[in-house]
Amino acid sequence: MGADTEVLIVGAGPVGLTLAIDLGQKGVRCTLIERKEAPQFLPKMERCNARTMEIFRRMGLAGKIRAAGLDRNVPMDVYVILAMNQPPLLRLPYPSVAEAQGQIDACTDGSMPLEPYQLISQYTLEPLLKSVAQALPGVTVRYGCEFLSLEQDATGVTARVRNGAGPVASLRAAYLVGCDGGASRVRHELGIGLRGEGNLLQLRQALYCCDDLYERIPIGNGPGKGRHYHVADDSATLLIMQDSTRHWTLHAIVGEDQDMARQFERTVGVPVKYDMLYVGEWKQNLLLADHYGKGRVFLAGDSVHLVIPTGGLGMNTGIGDAVDLAWKLAGSLRGWGGPKLLASYEIERRQIGDRNVGASRYASLGRRKWRGEYRPEIRDRTAEGQAAREHLAGVADIEQRKTNEMIGAELGYRYVGSPIIREEPGGPEHLFREYVPTTWPGARLPHVWLDGHVALQDRLGPGYTLLRLGATGEDASALQRSFAAYDAPFDVLDVADDAARDVYGYDLILLRPDLHIVWRGNRLAIEPDELAAIATGHL
Repeated sequence: MGADTEVLIVGAGPVGLTLAIDLGQKGVRCTLIERKEAPQFLPKMERCNARTMEIFRRMGLAGKIRAAGLDRNVPMDVYVILAMNQPPLLRLPYPSVAEAQGQIDACTDGSMPLEPYQLISQYTLEPLLKSVAQALPGVTVRYGCEFLSLEQDATGVTARVRNGAGPVASLRAAYLVGCDGGASRVRHELGIGLRGEGNLLQLRQALYCCDDLYERIPIGNGPGKGRHYHVADDSATLLIMQDSTRHWTLHAIVGEDQDMARQFERTVGVPVKYDMLYVGEWKQNLLLADHYGKGRVFLAGDSVHLVIPTGGLGMNTGIGDAVDLAWKLAGSLRGWGGPKLLASYEIERRQIGDRNVGASRYASLGRRKWRGEYRPEIRDRTAEGQAAREHLAGVADIEQRKTNEMIGAELGYRYVGSPIIREEPGGPEHLFREYVPTTWPGARLPHVWLDGHVALQDRLGPGYTLLRLGATGEDASALQRSFAAYDAPFDVLDVADDAARDVYGYDLILLRPDLHIVWRGNRLAIEPDELAAIATGHL
């Protein structure tokens, strides 16, 4: 039975779209299907973290995403408030994109990402990614196409799908990937369960259009411009600025949908003209799938990990899944990937999903801790009220930072026990809130600037790369031959820059297409055939 496409992707959220783009850029034919008729104007994620922006830069998309997202000069400060027209209880300052880029430009020790975060709302990001995917030869995007069921055999997967109210049709692919969210039908078809803590808290979320709120900040003696405004109350109220600065989302525990209008008015504290565009309920979950796939079917994004948005690790973890899976699918389809290549996807990404569920729990417990200090008298203009405000602010100054300072989880994740990495015994501690640059096998290559203010990451090709650093004259021809025997894409990059050698600590570093480290050393003491076999999944 001939295949209609090489990879069938179910679900056109940011994760499915990123996977389609990455595969398309690698010359893999893929079809992306989405049950909805078009991307929806719904409030979901609103921040691409530093690692995600590095990934998008590598795909040539970082500039487009920044142009579509929040203006680079807008502060990213976080506030704890009683209302937007009252003095803030706490301000946590965070740099604008422009300020963060200035810090990165001046950094020479590998401790910062190449790209800072970018605030961009999902309803802005999805159409942008859709337009990029549709422009790629070999990528087919079909909205209004519902996935129904699947069957797989030794050579491929047959999916039953339906366009709108039309008849059921079949699509045949070599591989299928479910990027279809927390209620994933693909995961259900595979019989894979979720484990962890479900339905921890039920909130409502609403989206508002309010043209002049941002321009009026600060209101009275209220907080300044920022991205998050946490209200110290008993309803877990949080007001979030979206990328246009004209749209705002509010999360709160209220009884009815219509209560969200009053909650917005109470949070702003002064009359403003607004339209409430959407209200919906959502549940906080901390769940991880037992497996990330079965046979020729894989799962990515929310279909395998559901986190609380605190820490911003939901969509961003899914983007990491997509780029890990894309190059492994490409290698398997083009014949240079061995049997361990696709097998490594679950081994590598499930441990990151597990770690990020833990990081999300850590962040949400911090937020819950300071919210637990709320007392009704906090609004009173009395000595007791003042004491309540000062106490809550003091606790929030420690605990709220756990949500907003997750650079270790973003950049410092490292794959352990992977069959396609040459392990070293031990390894640095996995930290959520601190990033310590390392070239330990399994880690992401730290960003360094080369002479002329060129990013080393920008000089790396799409395949495997052996970095030769400093003045090493190590002969790489045998390793080149070993990779060539598999027809695997391989380059050697000589970097004479002493500063890069000082940061990385080794003369030789073997990188994968996703810029994670396979092996490091000062001599090619390991058999070249063995190293190439490990890296390509043949050992």
